[in-house]
Amino acid sequence: MTQEFESTPAVVHQVRRLQVDVVGVPYEDFRERYEAAVPALDEPRFEELKGSNADWDTVLTATAENSPHDFIIYWRNDVTAMMSLAGNEARCTQYLMGNHGMAERMYRYDAAVMLYAPLRTTLVGDPDGAVRFCVDQPSTQFSSFGDSRIARVGAELDEELARLLESLEVGVPAALAMTGDGEFPTSMG
Repeated sequence: MTQEFESTPAVVHQVRRLQVDVVGVPYEDFRERYEAAVPALDEPRFEELKGSNADWDTVLTATAENSPHDFIIYWRNDVTAMMSLAGNEARCTQYLMGNHGMAERMYRYDAAVMLYAPLRTTLVGDPDGAVRFCVDQPSTQFSSFGDSRIARVGAELDEELARLLESLEVGVPAALAMTGDGEFPTSMG
């Protein structure tokens, strides 16, 4: 006999996947550039802060010191070796990239935002040498919570992502560009 549980209604929403072509830069070179722009979480520093019972402002300052482009890598997985065992030639590295200060600004309203925070990104190198950076557009993920305060932070993450892509000298998808009225495009086209 199965036990029935009450649950909240399912939320159906669209997410825009952004795929940015990295032109003229080999996979390894772009991966190094990305990981320099978005460094790994300084775990010893954050363990030190946790042990000293630091206040949130101190944590945010440490975050800013660790994230030149407002993002840090919390996790990295190079799946290339595993997938090559099946004969695949594509290269791929997955990341969880984010900023816990921005995540907290959403978490306070709904802890379920952690479903999408940190952001999941992938770097793909096709066998023909083409390189792509892929990420789901943050605003399309966080707007699904139906809370304008969370959606606003999602839009800020779009802006931060656009600045990161500019710093990496790759194209910025139109979906991340603000319109003349200071709003982001809403069409899923």
